[in-house]
Amino acid sequence: MSLIRQMWLLLLCTLLLGIVGGVGVNVLVTRGALQAQLQLRNADSAALLAVALATQHGDRALGERLLAAEFDGGSYRKIRFDAADDVEPFVRASEHAAREAPGWFVRWAAIEPAPGMAQVSDGWRPLGTLEVARSVASAHDELWRDSLRAAQALAALGAVVGLLGALAISRIRRLLATAVGQADALVEGRFATVVEPSERELRSLTRAMNTMVTRLKQSLELQAAHVEQLRLQAHCDALTGLSNRSHFLSQLEAALQREDGPELCGLVLLRLGDLAGLNRTLGRPATDRILCAIGDTLRPYSERVPGCFLGRLNGADFALCLPVGGVAQETAQALATGLQAVLPGFGRAVAVSLGAVELRRDTPLAQALSNADEALARAESRGTYAVELGGESASVRPGLGEEAWRQGIPDALQHGRAKLAGFALLDAAGALVHLECPLQLQLRAGDEFEAAARWLPLAVRARATVAVDTRAVALALDAVDLDDQPRCVNLAPASLVDGAFVGQLRALLLAAPRAAGKLSLDVAEAAAVDRFDLLQELVRQLRPFGVRVGLEHAGSHLGQIERLFELGLDFVKLDATVTRDVASDPQRITFVRGSVDLLHGLSLRVYAEGVSDDADARSLWACGVDGITGPWASARHASKGYGAG
Repeated sequence: MSLIRQMWLLLLCTLLLGIVGGVGVNVLVTRGALQAQLQLRNADSAALLAVALATQHGDRALGERLLAAEFDGGSYRKIRFDAADDVEPFVRASEHAAREAPGWFVRWAAIEPAPGMAQVSDGWRPLGTLEVARSVASAHDELWRDSLRAAQALAALGAVVGLLGALAISRIRRLLATAVGQADALVEGRFATVVEPSERELRSLTRAMNTMVTRLKQSLELQAAHVEQLRLQAHCDALTGLSNRSHFLSQLEAALQREDGPELCGLVLLRLGDLAGLNRTLGRPATDRILCAIGDTLRPYSERVPGCFLGRLNGADFALCLPVGGVAQETAQALATGLQAVLPGFGRAVAVSLGAVELRRDTPLAQALSNADEALARAESRGTYAVELGGESASVRPGLGEEAWRQGIPDALQHGRAKLAGFALLDAAGALVHLECPLQLQLRAGDEFEAAARWLPLAVRARATVAVDTRAVALALDAVDLDDQPRCVNLAPASLVDGAFVGQLRALLLAAPRAAGKLSLDVAEAAAVDRFDLLQELVRQLRPFGVRVGLEHAGSHLGQIERLFELGLDFVKLDATVTRDVASDPQRITFVRGSVDLLHGLSLRVYAEGVSDDADARSLWACGVDGITGPWASARHASKGYGAG
């Protein structure tokens, strides 16, 4: 039984005992008073009748007529006269039933006054003894009426006391609910402080909880800062702060292979000429300043262009990946012009060469780097600040221009040319956590279904992501109803901005409550940085349906998400750029383990994306991840006879 119910039961029992006890005491007191009054009346009646009998001077006939008339005209229970000459006594008796008081009450609160006794004499001659007992029926009725009035008064008083008690218990319930809510939030990884109540005991409890929450929050903030430091150590070049070779190549491979990666992208390689000679002639500090100047010239691209990333591949080589096609040579030329204005200030011998290539999604990483290296080699042969475009020019699929693609998205949705892919996410025991289900569209009837990388940028520009995401969720709910397998759908961050989006999701979930409990939704990590409040509201609105919400492609900005513990998320998926080749990189292992510990401290499950080999999988399990997705997981799921989805 809950504490509040115990309090209610205690209040109810106390009120009932108070009312019953008050009525009982009132009955006993009133009964005693009535009994004493009747006893006096019995004595008075006996004395008066004795005087009246004495006036008859012992005439038996006259005396009996007097007593009979008195009994018939009065309210008597018994009149008895015992004559002194031992003749048969005169006795009249009658039981009067109470008119109002019930029988049980009469039996329980019986009024039994002593009869009145008087000696009858004629002068000095004794005539006999008189016993008189008046009827108690009216006394029982009066006692009953008085008891009812007392019970009503006590009941009214009890109602007032009960109302006050209910108000007090309701306040205590609210205070306890606040304390319990704070504890539940802590279990869920959210750190909430509450206002201290005026009640001393609960104030002490609340103060202790607030102190604990504050300390845990500070501890996790320190841990997040430590994880960010580990990320910088694992992913960044110590001198320039750019991504190191390992991390940049992981980012590039993920961009080329990811289902929702760009369809076309550009790669620019930049090389500082004669690095060893510069170290000899200018000295190491001056050369380091040159390298930092190159990094500062490149950095604005990644800061201003979403999806653009850059890195330092080795001592003299830098790389820049552009998230769109057709601008690699133009960007390389702009960089050459900018550096030509900056670098000569360090000395006439300082110069760079640049090679650029256009890449299509699914291009192997080795081929992409080889094409870029060839272009860079040709640029170096031409001289300083030269730019060369290498490889085959990548372009969109012929015969289907941008406008046709833009129109094809709503047409595909309207005519049902949309389907979900299915890639397994497995736990450490090999069981299916859920199927990752990116949406694919057939933009023209009869064509193949296209991955999101082909049409999502145009959907964002056309503000069609809400229609796309709601269709994906509807398809996932239908699929769960069919095979009962949990599924996860990724949402575009742009959809969160539309005020009607959450309402449309709620309508879909209301129509399929059973399937909603097996649905997961995730958004890119950038949404938690740029649209924190919108993501928090999405989680709050969908939580009652049992939908799990998380972040995908996470790892680069976890330390930058303020109040991550307040989002109410269920899981975080570490990006392939974090997990790829983790087995061969001790620093990356340390970063992953620190991230997992941080997220587990927030009661979040941690999944790893893009895992492709056994060594990485073993290292990730050792780091404590809760699930793995990618080619490695898909192969194992397929080997069990489930297929790829």
